Amino acid sequence: MARTIAIVEDEQAIADNYKDAFTRLGFKVDHYLDRRSAQTAFAVKLPDLAVIDVGLGDDIEGGFTLCRDLRAKAPNLPIVFLTARDDEFDVISGLRLGADDYLTKDISQAHMLARIHALFRRVDAMHEPANGDDAIERGNLLLNSSRMSVQWQDKPIDLTVTEFWILYALAKHPGHVKNRQQLMDAANVVLDDNTITSHIKRIRRKFNAVDADFDRIQTAYGMGYRWLGDA
Repeated sequence: MARTIAIVEDEQAIADNYKDAFTRLGFKVDHYLDRRSAQTAFAVKLPDLAVIDVGLGDDIEGGFTLCRDLRAKAPNLPIVFLTARDDEFDVISGLRLGADDYLTKDISQAHMLARIHALFRRVDAMHEPANGDDAIERGNLLLNSSRMSVQWQDKPIDLTVTEFWILYALAKHPGHVKNRQQLMDAANVVLDDNTITSHIKRIRRKFNAVDADFDRIQTAYGMGYRWLGDA
């Protein structure tokens, strides 16, 4: 069955361009011109991936609101912002709300499609049979890459696809500092320093929500991040 990509874009011509590209690759595409129509549709059935513009007509930050609502419904659903707004504050805001990627509309179509395929490849791991060899146990942390599941102190931690692979890269080799490039390679995305930092902060907040004393992810200033092994 073809995967469904939802495009939430208020400019019809731009949406048609994206829709043609996705359809040629075999995806089913649903288009919504505004936040409310998308929310109504998502309440009935979720897409396999959502591509969202930030500004939706007069709803200047409607895409941010939609991302927050969609992420609450589906912690693992791939969400990508595709927008003309390239201000650093907007990029960080989008990632803090749980988007897996933030692309600007000047990106080439080939590059955009490559990023979409990369997200789907990582999501496919969730549907593979569980494999004991794919499990990582680090003290209170239990992480399984086949299921893309994370537990801390026996409590589930809901991470986005990008957050999961950043955490996996850190936890796989405790004590080893991973720089920005290594974390990007692990997550198969292209991010700058500030957006990597935003993802790390969001991962920490999710762990702190179940354990206020969580401190396993350490910043190595000027170098990157490391997962602290248990003493």
